[in-house]
Amino acid sequence: MFKKILIANRGEIACRVINTCRDMGIKTVAVYSDADEKAIHVFSADQSVYLGASEPSMSYLDMDKIIDAAKKTGAEAIHPGYGFLAENPLFAEKCEKEGVVFIGPPCSVIKNLGDKITSRKIMIDSGIPVTPGLTSTEADFSVMIIEAEKIGYPVLIKATAGGGGKGIRIVNSSEEMEEACSSASREALNAFGNNEIYLEKFFTKARHIEFQILADKYGNIIHLMDRECSVQRRHQKIIEEAPSSVLSNLLREEMGDIAVAAAKASGYVNAGTVEFLLDENNNFYFLEINTRLQVEHPVTEMIIGIDLVKHQIEIAYGNTLSLKQEDIIAKGHSIECRIYAEDPEKNFFPSPGKIDFLKEPSGPGIRNDCGVYTGFEVPVDYDPILSKLIVYAETRDQAINKMIKALKDYIILGIKTPIEFMIDVLDSKPFRNSEVFTDFIETHFSEWKKDMTFANIAGFAFIIDGLSGSKTQSAGLSQEEDLSPWQTLGNWK
Repeated sequence: MFKKILIANRGEIACRVINTCRDMGIKTVAVYSDADEKAIHVFSADQSVYLGASEPSMSYLDMDKIIDAAKKTGAEAIHPGYGFLAENPLFAEKCEKEGVVFIGPPCSVIKNLGDKITSRKIMIDSGIPVTPGLTSTEADFSVMIIEAEKIGYPVLIKATAGGGGKGIRIVNSSEEMEEACSSASREALNAFGNNEIYLEKFFTKARHIEFQILADKYGNIIHLMDRECSVQRRHQKIIEEAPSSVLSNLLREEMGDIAVAAAKASGYVNAGTVEFLLDENNNFYFLEINTRLQVEHPVTEMIIGIDLVKHQIEIAYGNTLSLKQEDIIAKGHSIECRIYAEDPEKNFFPSPGKIDFLKEPSGPGIRNDCGVYTGFEVPVDYDPILSKLIVYAETRDQAINKMIKALKDYIILGIKTPIEFMIDVLDSKPFRNSEVFTDFIETHFSEWKKDMTFANIAGFAFIIDGLSGSKTQSAGLSQEEDLSPWQTLGNWK
């Protein structure tokens, strides 16, 4: 087994990987930028290496610096986490050339699946259903209009590269097409360095269902059940659960078999996720394969009872997959809420700054993969995710109630977070009834505002007063006098 692994990432996912390495007796190396000099992952690892300035291109995206850090510290492998270089085929190729193991798929697989047009062609050739649309990139918006009229509006304009909701536009009519193509192309160029776009059908009432897969180097591939990821903002997931409550056993088995077939068709190795759209009539369509560990992987771990990072490392080392499909049995229900530094009242705009106070929830069936602490300065330079809050219970209703309680116990002061927003989402009738689609937030919570009742204000005032350590005393009274509570409370109502 590897003796030392470098984690080419930051925050909660770096801490997540470090914890598994510690369980496996593997030493770890953290990397960091100026903004992360005092980050948790830096203190948690056995070694740390400074990369450079906070700007990603000068630190977490600098391939040569990261590989050099691995070689200088004697790390035999690199775990990329997600984001940054996790789905960059050039980085995987550089690792291979420099004799450092990349914990993920081969560079050729990342390249093929990272390009949505290429991946669509692979799946079509293998008989796997894909969303109707183009199988080539297109720069001429007039051609897009012709294709859109063939398959029917609304349609999606999508970047061929990248993910995370970047370079995507919904088009409802031909009049919107030119602007949608231009803006999607510009955003794709800024985000991925590639401005190519294509078109596919947009389903107004669709669910985002995905299947976790594991594949070794010897052709053994299994799926680890499904996840429901339909609650999204700006085309990016914020609440996920496993398993989906709308799949019948027959449909789940069929989709699982197709997910395995998709992985085989692409020559997949290591952990990955096959993503599908499920329409109102239970027809499903291949979307893409994410060639990395997903942010929402913990809900699968909770219902299956395994450590996905451990299996990633074992597969990368060259071990045969230790699990068979018949070993995979799901129990109970798990929900994850992504806790971001962002303001849901301002279209989820990032909210960087200092965390004045942090209290994490705890208890049976509650897990918080966290990358911050009281006093930490959340930087403006990176994705604003702070932590992933995960709960597990016997039933979906119990999991919802447990998550609501956990969110109410989660206190983060000094920056904006969507915690109260998520409580309202989870407690809403549509969510409790599992009536969730990819437009769930726009449909039910587009005008959401925080409920600033007197109880909320009083609670915040109490916490802030306690943190400040102030001792209020009525004017004109000495400390030697016996004071009643009404005299020492200060301003009260």
